Amino acid sequence: MKFAELGLSQAILKSIEAHGYVDATPIQEKTIPLTLSGKDVIGQAQTGTGKTAAFGLPILENIDLDDKNIQAVIISPTRELAIQTADELKKLGSDKHVNVQVVFGGSDIRRQIQGLKSHPQILVGTPGRLLDHINRKTAKLDGVKTLVLDEADEMLNMGFLDDIEAIIAKVPDSRQTLLFSATMPESIRRIGVKFMTNPEMVKIEAKQLTTDLVEQFFIRCRHEEKFDALSRTIDIQEPYLGIVFGRTKRRVEELARGLEARGYKAAGLHGDLTQQMRSRVLDQFKSHEINLLVATDVAARGLDVKDVSHVYNFDIPQDPESYVHRIGRTGRAGAEGTSVTLLAPNEMDYLRAIEDLTKKRMTPLEPASLKEARLGRINGSLDRAAKLASQMNPEEIEAQVAALMSQFTPEQLAAGLLASAAGLEKQNAPVTLSRERPLPRHKGGKGGRGGYRGGNRGGRGGGYRGRRDGDHRGGNRGGGYRGRRDGDHRGGNRGGRDGGYRGGNGGGRRSNGGNNQGRKRDFTVREKG
Repeated sequence: MKFAELGLSQAILKSIEAHGYVDATPIQEKTIPLTLSGKDVIGQAQTGTGKTAAFGLPILENIDLDDKNIQAVIISPTRELAIQTADELKKLGSDKHVNVQVVFGGSDIRRQIQGLKSHPQILVGTPGRLLDHINRKTAKLDGVKTLVLDEADEMLNMGFLDDIEAIIAKVPDSRQTLLFSATMPESIRRIGVKFMTNPEMVKIEAKQLTTDLVEQFFIRCRHEEKFDALSRTIDIQEPYLGIVFGRTKRRVEELARGLEARGYKAAGLHGDLTQQMRSRVLDQFKSHEINLLVATDVAARGLDVKDVSHVYNFDIPQDPESYVHRIGRTGRAGAEGTSVTLLAPNEMDYLRAIEDLTKKRMTPLEPASLKEARLGRINGSLDRAAKLASQMNPEEIEAQVAALMSQFTPEQLAAGLLASAAGLEKQNAPVTLSRERPLPRHKGGKGGRGGYRGGNRGGRGGGYRGRRDGDHRGGNRGGGYRGRRDGDHRGGNRGGRDGGYRGGNGGGRRSNGGNNQGRKRDFTVREKG
């Protein structure tokens, strides 16, 4: 459906056209008419489906420019999502000249107060900082007509319910309330009953949440082999821009350091970073100064970066919906993408839960050897090596060139140049990762396909090796690596089991709750002759 068919004014349609939108997405098509009519709406939609425009366009349409009060408030769980939402609303409301301001923690509150003095019609913010401004009386919400709770499930996971209720108490009862959530647990439904008036439910089915443009693979390996499997896969696939997901802040920091040690342009993003550092990392990623962003689920909420070609799940998420959110960072706007999930044997039930949700089976990949990864790095450095060679004048260093030519053949010198350009000296750098507690045994898992119970590995375990034919599009797509060139999740800290899900008994030996947190292992690659 075209936006012109949804009852929007010419000023808004002009901004939509300038923004590059043509057809409304399913969530926009279903939500915009309901919101324009004044109804309360609960929308179940994944990030990346266009929900900001779904609630933003009707809000912009109904803004009264003669009213200097705050007329709409959007509550977001993270600073990144709040900033992104405000930026999009500013663009969509540019032709109507709507004043949009954003407030969030970790930033100078005095500058935000100055912005609020400009009489914004729309205010976007994180719960804590919004409440701070309300208590300071620098943000008055008695003129609010529309309240939006964005990523409501994540806000509940982060413990913001009390702040949200305190904010809602400050807005008029006669308001319109819009709630958007990637998942719809009972806690979200209770919010709908408590704070909304006969809300209309808009749900985008799972088949609409996952895109066929994302090729989905998994690599099964032991925990201590994961980092080597990750780095070798990156060498072979050569991601244009890639996001690596870790379960905890500590994991993200260690992965980022490990990837840097092996010569990749990588940086971490998690909730403990200052706003200045978070903004710097995101700017580096968007400008391709780094091409690997390592992030927690919470830090990546609302992250919308063009040209992300690959998503790597170093830690599989406990919640299948989080997986859908992760891979939604790629395969956007008609572009193709690739996702690779690293799995320990005791995590296979989580894979099956994801496949049940997405209605799509992942394709197994065999872990690459060091030799294959080395060739991958060298293939990716050919242009760089050629550029280095073309920039050098041999006559300027004639004596040095002659000395090398007397010791090595031209083939050996070319090989050395390629090795240097590829950074092969860093490829096998030792990396230390802390041992994380394993995920709890997946509840309600099924035996059947590859069920890892009692050692009966069923169908998934047997054909794991696959065809190493370098083409994941052909045949059974059994192992083609190359692909297209492309808050921590709270599951990891529950329980003290040591991860020995052997014999299907859910673990056995129990560990001291803190032991696994402190233990470290040096995970290194040893090349086999």
